[in-house]
Amino acid sequence: MKTAEKLAAGWLLTLGFMFLSLSASAVMQKNTMQKPILPGLRTVVESSDDFRNEAAIPVLDNTAFNGLIFGVPTSVLGVWLALGVYRQSQHERKAIKAQTSDQLQSTFYRMIQDNNGRITLISFAMQSQLPPATAKQYLDEQAKLFNANFKVSEEGGISYHFDV
Repeated sequence: MKTAEKLAAGWLLTLGFMFLSLSASAVMQKNTMQKPILPGLRTVVESSDDFRNEAAIPVLDNTAFNGLIFGVPTSVLGVWLALGVYRQSQHERKAIKAQTSDQLQSTFYRMIQDNNGRITLISFAMQSQLPPATAKQYLDEQAKLFNANFKVSEEGGISYHFDV
């Protein structure tokens, strides 16, 4: 569903851009057609009225109008779909982040309870399946929050002691 919405938004934006480009091109062609011929070129051409294509002006007006009629709604719909997909992905990211945070907190509390307030970095990283740097950052934040004590072993391992 999400892929289909992305494709639809892309196609609508592309189609709308094409219609609006066609409309802008028609307006520019009409404006170029209606410019007066420079005085130096009038000597070459006997009259400037012979050089204008009066039959093309209504066609260009219709092209510009039709380009706007089809381009604006198509572009607006494409933008609306694209924004909807973006908002949906932001909402999903927040939900995943909240779920991950809840699981991490649950693992942290369970380990504190099971180990009488003592947690090592390696055991927490293994239980939470986090990289060691992320696990250390999380445990440091929790240690500051709960005023935990640190103990460093002779091998350099850090254990956190929380009061239960």
